[in-house]
Amino acid sequence: MGPSLVVVYHVQSTAAAIEARARAIAIEQSVEMPVEAIADPHVLADIVGRVDGIEDIGGGEFRVRIRLAAATTGFEAGQLLNMLFGNTSIHSDVALVDFELPGQFADRFGGPRHGVAGLRHRVGAGHRALTCSALKPQGLPPTALALLAERLALGGLDFIKDDHGLADQDYSPFAARVAAVAAAVNAANAVTGGATRYAPSLSGDLDHLRRQVAVARDNGVDTLLAAPMILGLPAFVALVAENPDMAFITHPAMAGATAIAPPLLLGRLFRLLGADATVFPNHGGRFGYSPSVCRDLAAAARDPWLGLPGCLPVPAGGMTIRRVPEMLDFYGPDVMLLVGGNLLAAGPGLTDETATFVRTVRQHGY
Repeated sequence: MGPSLVVVYHVQSTAAAIEARARAIAIEQSVEMPVEAIADPHVLADIVGRVDGIEDIGGGEFRVRIRLAAATTGFEAGQLLNMLFGNTSIHSDVALVDFELPGQFADRFGGPRHGVAGLRHRVGAGHRALTCSALKPQGLPPTALALLAERLALGGLDFIKDDHGLADQDYSPFAARVAAVAAAVNAANAVTGGATRYAPSLSGDLDHLRRQVAVARDNGVDTLLAAPMILGLPAFVALVAENPDMAFITHPAMAGATAIAPPLLLGRLFRLLGADATVFPNHGGRFGYSPSVCRDLAAAARDPWLGLPGCLPVPAGGMTIRRVPEMLDFYGPDVMLLVGGNLLAAGPGLTDETATFVRTVRQHGY
């Protein structure tokens, strides 16, 4: 076998059955047919998946390493995910937890174009945590969302993103929303002297996505929000490659619909494909990620890997200003804290509450 990748699964099985189960996964994820029916020596030697190791990790679960030919991915994002977990994702007893890739994948996909340092540079921040909030709820017209954005920006936020549920709905068309919100943020920046960035949420097929990027660019927007599992990984990769000057914040929508370990999907895979920042549910919020999962996810996003720039972790999901010191102690300064509903609940005091959030982050010793 030539250049290869190693895929790691957690498999529920008995000790007596695990070797056969591991071989079945290797075959399913490579040739998907009985090996004895294959006559081609190249396929047998270089394409059929191999079991690279089995480890009993207790509780009826095993850590299984499968080696696959890198060539089977075509070095394309959708096919990469297909080879990692395509048919095997249908089995409820298997979870994808890790992979090891050769350097060709970093060369092909390129990783973050801006990363941690680039996002800080965009907003004129030094070595400190960044701040972010979201425009909600969907159902509001562009004028109302723009007013919210202006009040948030006057409070000194680094980034304001669309709620991921905002798309191109009749009540808030993308073009009208982006024009209104971008103008409002620019007006606030003129007052504060700040550099708040607005990240509109992308949606639709690839042609629609490209038109939306053009609208954003025409309105001076240089940061975008994308949900790769909704848009499709190939579409996301195309947008990143076509717009190297744009920074991309990824959203985790649909991440829970697959048995893929969150650090692997939201931290490492999205980073490989070009995410500059990755939003994920922080522990203790509205979702069920544990502290250890969040710590591993942040490490997967930031730690040295394949020579790629770091991707900024963005813990979110029901966060409050009260938790800012705790989150900064947990993640350190290489993080963007996203507080949404807790700020918006301030009503008429939104700008003051936002300023408190910003001040709390900046005064925490980083």
